[in-house]
Formats: sequence, C-alpha cells, structure tokens
Amino acid sequence: MTQQQRWLIGFYALIAVVALVATWSQNLAYFGPDQTGDAGLAFLNATRINPASRSITVDLLLLLLAAVAFMIIEARRLGVRFVWLYILLGFMIAISVTFPLFMIARELRVAKAPDIGGAWTLKAVDVAGILVVTAIVVGLSWFVLR
Repeated sequence: MTQQQRWLIGFYALIAVVALVATWSQNLAYFGPDQTGDAGLAFLNATRINPASRSITVDLLLLLLAAVAFMIIEARRLGVRFVWLYILLGFMIAISVTFPLFMIARELRVAKAPDIGGAWTLKAVDVAGILVVTAIVVGLSWFVLR
C-alpha cells in the first residue's frame, strides 16, 4: 500500500467519523423525548419546510443515487464485498457515513491487487437494486417537492 493510499484511507475515515457525529447528533436531537407522533413522517415533512430545505434534500437524494450506482459498479469491477450492506446502512445511518466507508474498502481492495478491474458485469440483482433505489429516490423527491 502506498503512502498516498494510506492518506486517502485516513481522509475517508475522518469524513465518516465527522459525518456520523454531525448527522446523528442532529438526528438524536430531533428524535428526542420532545418528539411526539410519527417521528419519521415528521422528519420527512421537515425536509419540505421551505425551498432551501427542499433543494438540499433533493440534491442529496440525487447524489445518493449517483453514489449508489458508483458503489455497485466499483464493487463488481473490483470485487468489493457487501456493497448492498453499505447502501442499506446509507439509508439507515447516513450515506455521508457509509460512502466513505465503502471508499475505504475500495481503496484497500485496489491496494491489495492493483491490477484488478478487468472485465465485469452487473448482476440482475444489481440492476433490480438500482431500480429500487431509483424508485425510492424519485418517490422521496416527489414527496419533498409536492
């Protein structure tokens, strides 16, 4: 592993830690004891409060979709395992946490075998998964923008 790869892995790890603290400190504050009713729906409704919140929400959803496609393609190309776990946890925790973790796994894979990355194909489950994630993103974007 090169020095540059070590620095890059450290950089990704730092982003993941900061993202976890930054997002979940706010999530825990939002979902705290003062929250009444359906907290998940209230959270989604809060993303629709004004044009700025709608803009950033849809922006992040579409960035998530691009990240998911990249993650799946790179996972298949390089043989990175558990790509769907990273994606699922991206929805449950935060994509800003799990994408850098995936990038660490990707960088470790490249460092282990720098000549990998030849012929590859997406599996049917990958295409179906991308379509499901796309439907979720479109649905959430419609909800936010309506």
